[in-house]
Amino acid sequence: MKKVLFVMNTMGRGGAEVALIQLFRQFDPAQYQVDFLVLLDQGELMDRVPGSVRRLNRRYDSSEIQSSAGKRRLVRHLAGKLLSRGAVFRDLPYILRNYRIMKQGGEVRWDKLLWRPVADGAAPLPETYDLAVAYLEGAATYFVAEKVQARRKAAFIHVDCLQGVINRELDGNCYQVFDKVFCVSEDVRASFIAAYPEHAAKSDVVRNIIDQEGIRRRSREPGGFPEGPGQYKLLTVGRLVPQKAYELSIEAMAELRRRGVDARWVVLGEGQERKRLEKLIAQAGLEDRFLLPGVADNPYPYYAQADLYVHCSRFEGQSIAVREAMTLGCAVVVSDSSGNRDQVDHQADGWRVPLEVPAMADAIQRLLADEPLRRRLGEAAARKDQTARDTEKLFALLEE
Repeated sequence: MKKVLFVMNTMGRGGAEVALIQLFRQFDPAQYQVDFLVLLDQGELMDRVPGSVRRLNRRYDSSEIQSSAGKRRLVRHLAGKLLSRGAVFRDLPYILRNYRIMKQGGEVRWDKLLWRPVADGAAPLPETYDLAVAYLEGAATYFVAEKVQARRKAAFIHVDCLQGVINRELDGNCYQVFDKVFCVSEDVRASFIAAYPEHAAKSDVVRNIIDQEGIRRRSREPGGFPEGPGQYKLLTVGRLVPQKAYELSIEAMAELRRRGVDARWVVLGEGQERKRLEKLIAQAGLEDRFLLPGVADNPYPYYAQADLYVHCSRFEGQSIAVREAMTLGCAVVVSDSSGNRDQVDHQADGWRVPLEVPAMADAIQRLLADEPLRRRLGEAAARKDQTARDTEKLFALLEE
């Protein structure tokens, strides 16, 4: 029986985590022993991991990563890892050097700065694996590169590498020890090659997996948009983080109201930007028109009831939310950014627009006013095969 290891940083409610759960289901437990380690011991999606996967965390906290209580617990878990084996003190020169670099660039990302000591604070694993997979950038990648014994190693990239999420100063030479670097879209692969041209030959594309039949089944369950004003229902699903550019969506909603468009926009998600976004919503007088109800355990009835799905972010790897919307036959409007270009064919199965308020408002207004066009785009999106059969590349590496 082949032994496979997957490593993640946390297991909160995110696109990569949802895709990993589906990837686990591709492994036949009669042929593969699949082990799973979450470096920061926390995240609400661990309960959805198939029972055939062996969980290596001795203690685990299933609280939500983005909730207030969950954030406090995550800080405690983080502090424990930083102090373990003196990691934060040993890595202090690394932290200070990269802090200065980030400061000069105008933005200090403490979560990225602490990836290295989190990996260094984790205990090495005693087993040797046929394949070890770092399924997320940062701590998981450093840990698999340096603290796991395996015949083959693979790293996954879910983000645009040119957006400063990963870089050489933070990563060092970690990717040189991997046999393959799997990117979740062609755009992500292009950005990885631009950032690390010496690793172009070992890079490839393995797209995220979604459970299309399960999504369609759950979309018929109770739930969805609550009663409220608005002839049209707009939907966005995603974490409340700067990457998603929600301040522009709020401005676009305000512009639509000025034009007399009778719509209501719901954003399902949680994150660090909540207070700032709530302030912007209040300043625009959109409290009953742009809603932030938080995370929905089952978002699919919202998709099924939406007149339009909008996903105008600064960049993406490959959005699970967009794929879910298309699976359920939503007409989608996305920003013409990395990741989105790989998913949506403009005017064929969706609409791509510049990340600018007038362009966003124009596209939304046009599609809301043209029901036959929305129906045509939605039907084309629903026909699109989202099952991502290129996971065979991962199994090919395992069987070499």
